[in-house]
Amino acid sequence: MSNKGDFEAVRKDIIKLLHQPEYDDGSAGPVLVRLAWHSAGTYDAETDTGGSNGAGMRYEAEGGDPANAGLQHARVFLEPVKAKHSWITYADLWTLAGVVAIKEMGGPEIPWKGGRTDYVDDSKLPPRGRLPDAAQGSDHLRWIFYRMGFNDQEIVALSGAHNLGRCHSDRSGFEGAWVNNPTRFSNQYFRLLLSLQWKKKQLKNGMEQYVNYDEDTETELMMLPTDIALTQDKKFMPYVELYARDKDRFFEDFSKVFAKLVELGISRDEEGKVTNSDNEKGGYHSAPSKRATPGNSAKSTDDRVGPSEGCPVQHANNAFRARL
Repeated sequence: MSNKGDFEAVRKDIIKLLHQPEYDDGSAGPVLVRLAWHSAGTYDAETDTGGSNGAGMRYEAEGGDPANAGLQHARVFLEPVKAKHSWITYADLWTLAGVVAIKEMGGPEIPWKGGRTDYVDDSKLPPRGRLPDAAQGSDHLRWIFYRMGFNDQEIVALSGAHNLGRCHSDRSGFEGAWVNNPTRFSNQYFRLLLSLQWKKKQLKNGMEQYVNYDEDTETELMMLPTDIALTQDKKFMPYVELYARDKDRFFEDFSKVFAKLVELGISRDEEGKVTNSDNEKGGYHSAPSKRATPGNSAKSTDDRVGPSEGCPVQHANNAFRARL
């Protein structure tokens, strides 16, 4: 176990678990980025609720949101790190893991500060419905991201995270990867949006997405309706074009906006100390690690009030869980 506040030691152990040969494309990195994003993307600037403080996905009200389907894998991947560094909060661990994963997959260095606390109950969780619906268009994107305090340029830059990972029909309802190498951070997402022909395809589950099939390589890539919306909106499109031709500018802008994302809902003083009321009352409260024993995960995802959420994916992940 490391000393309290030794985030560098935590970083090193996150790096060790990224290589997961039996998981998606051999890496846990993309799903850790999604965990960081969803843990912060519930923020509402008007009411100052939601955001990256609290680690609300430990509770069924947030962890069981259909928009968070599949993220139990990311949380289980990180349990060995939490067990080894029990002092760190889940709120810090989840956001730090996303930042580390992006860097290790070839992306930019993203500023990150610790200090988030873990909620002691689910009384302050935001309502469901604050995360994007990928089946929608540009108006929906603005409604979701303006609520958090982002502008059009930042919306497009954040969309560049789709350089990583893939969709699963049993989670989001969509299926496939956006780019050829979904474990390498780049600006290919933007280049492919502009350079390939995207045809609408209806999946067996009734969901519609856009695909491009390369007969030479027998490879099918996909785009979501919200991705295609970026190219059909006159205010979004200039940023798509900018990031497609200028990788360095995309990396620079992405670093800034992802750093802003993981700070949503966090207030700090001049010294960088978190001043949220939960932190002032409870200090740096680190929730206990998940138990490895079976239980009824429908009750709660938090071990303080119910059994471990890791059990439903325990066997599926058993072959490729991290060993530190």
